[in-house]
Amino acid sequence: MGKLFNDILGLPAVASEHAQEVDNLIIYLHILMIVLFVGWMAYFAYVLFRFHRSRNPKADYVGVKNHASSYIEGAVAVIEGVLLFGLAIPFWYKASDKFPPKDQSTQVQVVAQQFNWNFRYPGKDGKFGDQDMRFVSSTNTFGIDPNDPKGKDDIELQNLLHVPLVKNPDGQFRPVILYISSKDVVHSFKIIALRMTQDAIPGMRIPIWFRPTEKGRYQINCAQLCGNGHSSMSNGFLIVESQEDYDKWLASKASAASQGSLE
Repeated sequence: MGKLFNDILGLPAVASEHAQEVDNLIIYLHILMIVLFVGWMAYFAYVLFRFHRSRNPKADYVGVKNHASSYIEGAVAVIEGVLLFGLAIPFWYKASDKFPPKDQSTQVQVVAQQFNWNFRYPGKDGKFGDQDMRFVSSTNTFGIDPNDPKGKDDIELQNLLHVPLVKNPDGQFRPVILYISSKDVVHSFKIIALRMTQDAIPGMRIPIWFRPTEKGRYQINCAQLCGNGHSSMSNGFLIVESQEDYDKWLASKASAASQGSLE
């Protein structure tokens, strides 16, 4: 049903495994709100008619004696409880606490700054170089330790996040884990097609994850007003591509990194 409503309502593209779950929850909440709105407006019209002064010239100080309204309120509370405990909380738990294994995921570090997105991938060794805040500078956004050999082949680039669309041996699409932080002020990393948003906070590295499900080029936005150039943060893009194309891209960047020419 969610996919049908997506098409009818013209919602943005769905490009991650959990995106449809987010849409479904929002759709169910809106259906409930529509039913409540129509129901209460109908009841309001009925009350205006039923208890008009011409029909009830003398006030009734006893009021309604049945408990129909209590039953209706109870039913609404039950439905809200089902949405909360049956959909929202399990979805939140799955997204926030049940992270996929790192060795079966694509890992990328993300550092926001005024007014770009910086992305860092491990090099051929598959390991990130050590980092320290005292190494952060205009030319070392991630604070990579220059004395750590593991960081020599790490790949850095701006405003383009590449991830592969490939299935793991378990048959599920390979997840992507992003470690999000900020170099200056509070930003908010948002990809609408993934239905994913996470604040980027200076001094904190916050992990989030998703499973891409559709190839394509999707805009990255900043959902937090971060300065006069805030609109420039929408120049970032997520590229979901085949494993073959991703490997070619990664190899080209790894070659540039080994030559000290990161882009």
